[in-house]
Amino acid sequence: MALAMRIPLKIPYSLRMPTWKDVTTIALALPKTEVSMWYGTPGVKVAGKGFLRYRTESDGGVVVLCDHDKKAALLASGDPAYYTTPHYDGFGSILVNLAKVKRADLVDLITEAWRRKAPLRLLKEFDAASSAPAPAHPRRKAEARRRK
Repeated sequence: MALAMRIPLKIPYSLRMPTWKDVTTIALALPKTEVSMWYGTPGVKVAGKGFLRYRTESDGGVVVLCDHDKKAALLASGDPAYYTTPHYDGFGSILVNLAKVKRADLVDLITEAWRRKAPLRLLKEFDAASSAPAPAHPRRKAEARRRK
């Protein structure tokens, strides 16, 4: 009887649980962000203002700033990725369980939190750059010139 060979499975990046490193990578892709201490734990700030932090009180949790309506909607959704504790009741932030959150939702939450704290000038620059058409590929420009 042959023993089954154990082959380690590589879990695709998009399917594995996000880590704090993933959270900071997402956040640092936004302009003027930095990893810093915030309320005594690792956090991320934009222009010196915190918008998310690692929650050392629990395994795999982060605190993400949001408005009260967004928090209420996330909690009412019943999605186990989002929760709160009495300490955060009445405060504009949601607790996120990294083991249960979808990566795309995490990106959206982090971006929204960044927007809440980013200075207006930075938001305008970010929005202008985001809505600008992508530059043409250099090869396509050369081909278009040859056709003329």
